[in-house]
Amino acid sequence: MEKYYVNKNAQSNGDHEVHILSCSWLPEPENRLYLGQFASCVPAVAEAKRYYSLSNGCRWCSPACHTQ
Repeated sequence: MEKYYVNKNAQSNGDHEVHILSCSWLPEPENRLYLGQFASCVPAVAEAKRYYSLSNGCRWCSPACHTQ
């Protein structure tokens, strides 16, 4: 189980990226929202979409959930 966070700040395309705690691209604490512990990025992104409809996985730490 990994701890997942979503970036409160949107990317230039409007997406809010979902990261694991150990990701090099994890936002600073004030710029992230804790989503919970999940076995994969799929339920983490689903949880993020409750807050930000445009959410997807980080290209580096959650590639299975990353969309272009």
